[in-house]
Amino acid sequence: MNIVILGSKGQLGRDLLKIFEDEENTLIGYDLPEVDITDYQSLKRDLYEAMPGVVINAAAYTDVEGAEDNEHDAFRSNELGAQNVAKLTRELEIPVVYISTDFVFDGTHDEPYKIDDATVPLSVYGRSKLAGEMSTREANSKHYIVRTAWLYGPGGNNFVEKMLSLSEQHSSLKVVSDEVGAPTHTWDLAEAIQALIGTNLFGTYHVVNSGSCSRDEFARKIFLYSEKDVEVTPCASDEFPTKAERPAYSVLDISGTESVIGYSIRSWQDALRYYMKRREHS
Repeated sequence: MNIVILGSKGQLGRDLLKIFEDEENTLIGYDLPEVDITDYQSLKRDLYEAMPGVVINAAAYTDVEGAEDNEHDAFRSNELGAQNVAKLTRELEIPVVYISTDFVFDGTHDEPYKIDDATVPLSVYGRSKLAGEMSTREANSKHYIVRTAWLYGPGGNNFVEKMLSLSEQHSSLKVVSDEVGAPTHTWDLAEAIQALIGTNLFGTYHVVNSGSCSRDEFARKIFLYSEKDVEVTPCASDEFPTKAERPAYSVLDISGTESVIGYSIRSWQDALRYYMKRREHS
């Protein structure tokens, strides 16, 4: 089967290419500047030439802070781009996978968010991704909308890499303790996407590594597993003011997804250990 991966140069796109690589699949990775999902006619030409059996839309405007100053660009990529992909996959009569985010929730819960919980995004980025979910649902009934959170993987500008970079310059760091979520490795997300596509059970899913932690707890594990001697001091998020408001609690309930894919997603601690081993051999 021909599989098109949009956003193939990103941290998730890179692992999707690895996970789906086998003798039965022909992978076609597209990314900027060659392919722009906001350009309908150009995208149509590329997709019709590829004739895929499924399209995974991992292309997005992901700069959470930048979105506050560039709302038009965020919505153009995350809503209009998603709509273009979904319309074209409907024309081709094939499924589409849209990658969404925990930022569609407001963070006021004290237990994991379920699929049908109210979506109340706090930021431009969150609103644009929710708009992308809606446009994908409306344009193609054969959709897998996959919400994930705190994503990290090879080549990404993510929390793990930021902490490791800071550890080269500092022996102690302040890290916020009032943001709680589920760190998620791109490898595990890519595996779950592959499993979901194999079910033909369309809908909205949550995919994160199991368990949860605060940002400072996450940082401590990063330094522990990388054998870095860095002292982590917890602090409140208001000590690091940002333009974009973030959900204080954004743990996602993955029980429904695990039931569909037929296996338990490993813990965030085990996934982080695996990532550290991958970094050693990269």
